[in-house]
Amino acid sequence: MNDFVEVPLHRIAHARAGDKGDRLNVSVIVYREADFPLIREQLTGERVHALFAHRGATRVQRYELPRLWALNFVIDDVLEGGVNDALNLDGHGKTHSFLVLSLPVRIPRARLDDTDTRHTSRKQKEGTGA
Repeated sequence: MNDFVEVPLHRIAHARAGDKGDRLNVSVIVYREADFPLIREQLTGERVHALFAHRGATRVQRYELPRLWALNFVIDDVLEGGVNDALNLDGHGKTHSFLVLSLPVRIPRARLDDTDTRHTSRKQKEGTGA
C-alpha cells in the first residue's frame, strides 16, 4: 500500500494574493505546521512558473517564511500589463491564487482524515457541542 496520497493543495493550505502592475504576489499558507515541509519540498518556483507559463510569466521568485508556515511567490509579467493595461476581464492577481491552490501535492495517507479539521469548530473537536 502506498503511504502517500495526492490531494489538491487547498486541502492543506490557503492563499493570499495581490498585484502591482504586471507582477503577481501569491502566498501559500498551510493550516498546520506539520504540512509546511511538504509544501516546501513540492511547491517549487519552477512548478509555479510552469503553472503560469500560459499567461506569459517570465520569472518566479520563491521566498520561504517558515515561522508563518508559508511560501511567497513573486511572479513577473503574468497580468498582461496589469489592471490598467489588460484587456481581459480580471487584471487583478487575486483570482490567480486559486490556480496555485489547485496544484496536486502528496501527503501521508495517515494525514488524509486530518485535512478537513479546519472546518470543525473547537467545541466539535472536544466533543462539547456543535
